Amino acid sequence: MNSEFLIPLFTSPVIAATPLIFAALGELVTEKAGVLNLGVEGMMLAGAVTGFAIGLQSGSLTLGLLAAAIAGALMALLFGFLTLSLQTNQVATGLALTLFGVGLSAFVGRPFVGTPITGLRPLQIPLLSNLPVIGPLLFRFDIMVYLSILAFIAVQWFLTRSRAGLRLRAAGESPSVAHAIGQPVLRIRYLAVMFGGAMSGLAGAYLSLALTPMWVEGMSSGRGWIALALVVFATWKPARVLLGAYLFGGVTVLQLYAQGFGTKLPSEFLSMLPYAATIIVLVIICRDPKTILLNQPASLGKSFHPDA
Repeated sequence: MNSEFLIPLFTSPVIAATPLIFAALGELVTEKAGVLNLGVEGMMLAGAVTGFAIGLQSGSLTLGLLAAAIAGALMALLFGFLTLSLQTNQVATGLALTLFGVGLSAFVGRPFVGTPITGLRPLQIPLLSNLPVIGPLLFRFDIMVYLSILAFIAVQWFLTRSRAGLRLRAAGESPSVAHAIGQPVLRIRYLAVMFGGAMSGLAGAYLSLALTPMWVEGMSSGRGWIALALVVFATWKPARVLLGAYLFGGVTVLQLYAQGFGTKLPSEFLSMLPYAATIIVLVIICRDPKTILLNQPASLGKSFHPDA
């Protein structure tokens, strides 16, 4: 096999994993604060259609990405108001948020269906991008791929090295104790939820502005659910989120290559491989409850309201 085949084989999983990294890191921070938001899919679609619409109308992909992050954060704010202030059930509200995002994005995106846009271009880094083999493998991605790596580093540092990260983890482990020592638990949870929404919005925008630069209804294709599964797969650790995203990105790309090579297996069977892999991994992990319970935030999904 020559380099013209091998290089795309190694770089395509990185590109496919990028939206998963953004969405899963955002959800990880949300869950570390003790909030379970199952609306990632809906927030991704809202970010995808908003980013595409603003990017197309303004001619600026940067504005499109910013608008997508804001759209995701606003949807997350709605979720936060319902679950944190009104104390609604987090699971039911998250599912409703997904349905709302699916319907809203289909309605808003109707005028843009099938309209192409000039998407994000790979960066050309002087000297490095032109290196043989190493250049195409490491230094010819678009800016969002590199930002996903920076986001991982920032989240890892924030959760393990910063005082703010310690407060957030305290809000997720024991909100009553955190409140007793003067921590604003609800404010912390609101900020975590909005961060998760903004990251999901960016993940969606990457789909419509880079991965497939056009708007197609339901273009997230279940990636929001895979991002949720990645958080459990990673046992709430950022480094494992990164690894898991690349693994699932690799499975996604391999099934596309298999279809391209004319594999005799039905295309529907190949298309379901990433989701089947998600189920298999979760089943294997959940066979050892100690692994989950050891790292899962103790108050995940539990409502909290400070006493008057």
